[in-house]
Amino acid sequence: MKSESEILSALAKYCSHGERCLFDVRQKLQAEQLPKAEEQRIIERLLQEKFVDEKRFSRSFVHDKFRLNHWGRVKIAYELKSRGIPPEVAIEAIEAIDEDEYHTVLADLLKKKKRSVDGRSPQEIYQKLVRFASSRGFESELVSRVLKKMFKNITDE
Repeated sequence: MKSESEILSALAKYCSHGERCLFDVRQKLQAEQLPKAEEQRIIERLLQEKFVDEKRFSRSFVHDKFRLNHWGRVKIAYELKSRGIPPEVAIEAIEAIDEDEYHTVLADLLKKKKRSVDGRSPQEIYQKLVRFASSRGFESELVSRVLKKMFKNITDE
């Protein structure tokens, strides 16, 4: 069995490789089957030495999931909540997303997806795009506005 200092060192290394939240650290600790007191000391030490920082993790998570995976606010918020991130921390990180960039990403995503979607009617294509954008976590009213603009442009041409 590993000592407390060995586990602390391994977790510090784990946290150094990428942003981690308390949820991630606790999952790793549970695998070690340590007494709760030791677990708590390790967590406190990781927090104290800034290996784990929920705000920093949230900002990084939001940035990556939005810019790299093109996730919407709804899906990002759900994932942060499932990792036990406090609501006020999650909201602050999500509100940092630039509104214009958010709209542009959604519009580009929908335009790209529209090329690969086949349907018998514009309504069917519209509904498939709504489902697609919803699965990516974009708000339904925003999706609706963007799609109405897209489909309006098609009828105008």
